[in-house]
Amino acid sequence: MRVELLQPDAAPQGTAPSTDPTGFARALDAIGAVLGAATQAEDAYASGAASLQEATYRRAEADVVLSVATAAAQRAAQAVQTLLNMQI
Repeated sequence: MRVELLQPDAAPQGTAPSTDPTGFARALDAIGAVLGAATQAEDAYASGAASLQEATYRRAEADVVLSVATAAAQRAAQAVQTLLNMQI
């Protein structure tokens, strides 16, 4: 039997928020790039230059990215709405 000492939980240390003003634009560009790659893979499959597996994978990847972006936008809108409804 092996006994190991318990290590206390440490408080997670968060990272400092980014002060990059172009961060949101870069995130949108990355989403656009994933959606564009999915479209290109589908077009390549339609022309016979790529496999169905590649087209399906790229479309699934784009769907996941779009779902995450939509959920983040909804959460942000909900947070802003909550702030706007606060009484000062």
